[in-house]
Amino acid sequence: MRIISNGNDQQITVGLDIGSSTISCAIAQTKPSSKSVKLLGVSTTNSTGIKRGIITNRNELIDTLDKVLSDTELMAGIKVSSVILSITGEHIHSMNTQAAIALNRINTAPGNRRERAINDQDIFQVLDLAQAVSLPSDRDILHTLPQEYLVDTLDEIKDPIGMFGRRLEGRVHLITAARTAMSNLVRCVEELGISVDGLVFQPLASGLATLEDDEMELGVTLVEIGSSTTNIAVYYDNAVRHTSVIPIGAASITNDIAVMLQLSLNQAEMIKIKYASAISSMSSDMLNIDISSNNKINRSISENEISKYVEARMQEIFNLIIREISRADIKDPLTYGIVMTGGGAELTNLLTLAENTLGVSVRKGIPIRIKGAQDVANQSHYATVMGLLLWPLYANDHVRVQRSDNQGLKGFINKIRHTIEEYMF
Repeated sequence: MRIISNGNDQQITVGLDIGSSTISCAIAQTKPSSKSVKLLGVSTTNSTGIKRGIITNRNELIDTLDKVLSDTELMAGIKVSSVILSITGEHIHSMNTQAAIALNRINTAPGNRRERAINDQDIFQVLDLAQAVSLPSDRDILHTLPQEYLVDTLDEIKDPIGMFGRRLEGRVHLITAARTAMSNLVRCVEELGISVDGLVFQPLASGLATLEDDEMELGVTLVEIGSSTTNIAVYYDNAVRHTSVIPIGAASITNDIAVMLQLSLNQAEMIKIKYASAISSMSSDMLNIDISSNNKINRSISENEISKYVEARMQEIFNLIIREISRADIKDPLTYGIVMTGGGAELTNLLTLAENTLGVSVRKGIPIRIKGAQDVANQSHYATVMGLLLWPLYANDHVRVQRSDNQGLKGFINKIRHTIEEYMF
């Protein structure tokens, strides 16, 4: 193998998105100084050994990871040594919290004290206090995402560095996860001789890949419809305000069709993709689909009849989405409505149904900000893995930054932001 030098400002980032339906891997060349990302290779394979974010068969999952990594390495001409993983599952929970500190003033002369400027250490101290919440012993903080700061009576401050005051308060969004679920996922990857640079909640990665700056500023909800779960992230004023995992996804539609027609899941999935519409009135009651099940009895069903079941299931999911958005406690309306990603977002007429049900504008989210993605990864189910490539450059995650100071661990930032040697096969 021939070693290729990237130069001082050229780095390699690898994203690995592990879902219940598919597993995707992407390799990109990044340039931190300009925050540019160039896609070198991407591969997707059917998922095995994991369901709803929980490993069900460790050996099967490892074999599948090995395959998708090898395929991506071959395409990119890169030997992978470390990855950034996505994670989801019902075990992921979130909360908003806050903390404040008194700003010590500077002694300039006996009996004379003056205020000092806020520095990085003050920020770290506030955010550390904000994540000092009581958690069960089996849970750990996955993300600590700053929302805004208050300096004395001044609020809605994004960067208080250099400002003067007597009191500094920080408000953050905390995302927690089951420690066992995280560690088992990491160990499966490490079994292949690959280190893990970090774990990222799936909708946060998808948001980085698909959302525009104006959308995150004025308000938008990222809805990622996966196979077994639907993930939500609500953005407002350039900060994450609410996240959640709904334990139902596109696989529920497939299961409904399989039960209704007494078909295998593979047959039901094919029918869903080819014939189903999220709005039954926009499907044909004249088009009959010929089907055969294991009992060898030939039957037929109209496209419209199938779509009625699909519409009912999607209406259920949308009602749950409405409930979660209401929990974000945002006074102002979300100007930009909803952006949908994930494999479930590809369902025919889904966006129209979403707009009719939710009463807001809805668009499909496809990856942006990555050179080359528009050619081979321009579909919504690539959003998460593309976002993982962007995470080291754009993420504002206090937990990961702080861990870089821990000598017992390789820090997230330091592990990702380094020049990796490329190997040509």
